[in-house]
Amino acid sequence: MGTTLGFGEDELRRLAGPRSFERGLFYLSSVSALEIGESSITATVDGTDAYEVELTEHEDGLTGWCSCPYGQEGNFCKHCVAVGLAVLREAESVPRRRAAAASRGRQLDAWLESRDRDELLALVREHLAGDRALRHRLELRAAAAGSDLGAVRERVLGLLDTRPFARYGYVEYADARAYGLQASEAVSALRALTDTGRATEAVEVARAAITALGRTYGEIDDSDGVIGEVASALAEAHLDACRAARLDPVQTADWLVDHLLGDVNDATGIALSDYEEVLGEAETHRSERTRQPGRCGRASNERHGPPRCDKRGRGRRKRGDGSSPTTAALVPDPVQ
Repeated sequence: MGTTLGFGEDELRRLAGPRSFERGLFYLSSVSALEIGESSITATVDGTDAYEVELTEHEDGLTGWCSCPYGQEGNFCKHCVAVGLAVLREAESVPRRRAAAASRGRQLDAWLESRDRDELLALVREHLAGDRALRHRLELRAAAAGSDLGAVRERVLGLLDTRPFARYGYVEYADARAYGLQASEAVSALRALTDTGRATEAVEVARAAITALGRTYGEIDDSDGVIGEVASALAEAHLDACRAARLDPVQTADWLVDHLLGDVNDATGIALSDYEEVLGEAETHRSERTRQPGRCGRASNERHGPPRCDKRGRGRRKRGDGSSPTTAALVPDPVQ
């Protein structure tokens, strides 16, 4: 990520829509606690309430998150516009502030590296006492380093359970990021198994995790692609474990074909071609012949990503005005 801004007013208007952009102009004076990091910008905007805003620059563009009700529906709201405009007004200072953020990160790394074992243990224990989520994540990593595979499997599948986040039977956009953060810990646990010489066990747990996420992916609003990234990471962890475990190619091929032809959504983007090293040329060709054309008319050897045709629009990236790209020209901007 460069030190200069990768967006301007035109991009903010495109993301928000004309109505929300114009309303955002009136909130410029309400922006406070503006902090510019290496790739993200955070601030508070005073409106009906004090709303937290985060803008993130990616290689393919800008995304925004806001704690206001409209923002929680996945829209690039007027508060996001206000923060973006506030940053543009201070564009000259952005390189200096991003450099300062990078410097603070390096300073923190250096400080941590200079602490001895007892100091670091005391620091970790201090944070474990006040952060239950952190404790649960480290408990999982400890279990992965132990010998109880059943406990690891249970914890990994628990991390992928959407029920704590599904208030209305599905995970809304506002809760997808938190769910994705939790689910990503399952990937860390799988890699820990492989790294500690338990690759065969990692394969078994990874397959259960891939199946579990596939069953629930259609009930998640993954407009930002956060869960898709977790699914891809699960697939990579599975592939790495297969390489390390040196499993029977026939058994591995049978699982892959069953997975790709099954009724579970393939949110991982798994492709047989990725496994040619694991399967060998002959088994790869046999598996390709075994596969039949998939759903939605996909060719049998086509890599395919997460589904994008859910009834409620889950899996689609929303425009700033809340409409899909195909209907945007027909729907007037909402008053926000």
